[in-house]
Amino acid sequence: MPTRPLVSLALLLFFTTAARALHFYLDANQKRCFIEELPTDTVVEGHYRALEWSEEKQGYQENQELGIIVEVTVCSYTFYLKFGSPVSIAKEMHSEEPLVRTRGPFDGRFTFTSHDSGDHTICLSTNYTSWFSSTHIRLYLDVAVGNSKPNTEQDRTHVSEIAGKVRDLNQKLEDIRREQQYQREREADYRDLSESTNTRAVWYSVAQIIVLLVTCTWQLRHLKRFFEDRKMR
Repeated sequence: MPTRPLVSLALLLFFTTAARALHFYLDANQKRCFIEELPTDTVVEGHYRALEWSEEKQGYQENQELGIIVEVTVCSYTFYLKFGSPVSIAKEMHSEEPLVRTRGPFDGRFTFTSHDSGDHTICLSTNYTSWFSSTHIRLYLDVAVGNSKPNTEQDRTHVSEIAGKVRDLNQKLEDIRREQQYQREREADYRDLSESTNTRAVWYSVAQIIVLLVTCTWQLRHLKRFFEDRKMR
């Protein structure tokens, strides 16, 4: 598999962990590759769009006959001690396991899942086979590295736990509502009792005042008669 180290390194620098977008150029029978280090069970989604140079229009145009070949391989390495000054650990690639090979239109998508952790090589080329073709391609590439594949059983357990917590929260909210309703009823009873007591106290005060006025009036009349009788004697 032909690869260009400088181009691969440049492409690798352009890419980030979550989402990458770039464009590059290639000719017929050329292949552009870059290396992506992925953990196990990670979903990778890519979108590409290729434009072909048109001498007639002096610009890059869409060509329905243009096809893009996407190849993904898993790189295997052998690690060994390199004795020297100082001693270091070196690695040597000894095999590449093909993971994906697909051919799509000039504007398409590809998706794959890493089965093992390690370096994955993603290569793109065209369907042109003529060695003497002077076709120039501008290729736009957008790669998004997603999270690990969902664990269905774990997700179900997690959802069940969340549902249980939601039920507990709903029960607690219902208890709080009942407690609030009970407190409102107690406040209403206390308010009614207070108003009733205040009303009785007011009427009792009015009754006391009336009795006092009646008593004063009776005493005044009694004293008036007493004094009138004394004068007559």
